[in-house]
Amino acid sequence: METKNIGYVTLLLAAIAGYCDTVTFVAADAIFSAHVTGNFIVFAYQIIKGSDINAAIKLLTFPIFIISVIVGGYIAGKSPYKYQILLWEGIILTLSGIGAYLFGFLGIFTLWPMYTVAMLVVFAMGLQNAFGKIYAKETFGPTTMMTGNVTQASLDLGNSFKTKFKNKDFTSALKNQSVTILGFLGGCFLGAIAGKFWGLGTVLVPGILMILCYIKNNKVRKTSL
Repeated sequence: METKNIGYVTLLLAAIAGYCDTVTFVAADAIFSAHVTGNFIVFAYQIIKGSDINAAIKLLTFPIFIISVIVGGYIAGKSPYKYQILLWEGIILTLSGIGAYLFGFLGIFTLWPMYTVAMLVVFAMGLQNAFGKIYAKETFGPTTMMTGNVTQASLDLGNSFKTKFKNKDFTSALKNQSVTILGFLGGCFLGAIAGKFWGLGTVLVPGILMILCYIKNNKVRKTSL
């Protein structure tokens, strides 16, 4: 069974990545969960500001991300279904959201519980990155890192101008890149609002959406091209 809705899958994954990245940045001490290399910049900034312990936490995202991608590769190797990785991402995000609200309800959502939840979100985003690399044809492009997508969209836009938008290959590629970029941007806005007003536990929402995505596509096998 082949994936019939690459557009909606791309939009959903990009929005979830933007959402989670922004929620953890806003509600978990400026931690990037999807763009983990951005944490190197925050680490350097906090070091010069004198925040040694909090800064060191940023570096912990890197090995967690690496382990997550390795785990994602293992899941892909064991399961005949492509979307099994996203099921685990959804489960981890859902449990992270529940855990955050539970810690808050018990009055123990202090620094370390917050960091623990944030690292689980980093792990979930690592799984999504693994999915994008292993099953690149399931989306229009990378859903967690926008620099490459913006670069390609710019090239496609330039070529479209040159051909006066008569070349369907360039215009179609530009449309596909727009889905990814706008999905991520929309997710960032929603994540900023959710993180500010309702906190880190709002990663529960993308967790549920990811599980629903898996349910819709759970029969897509690795042999489908």
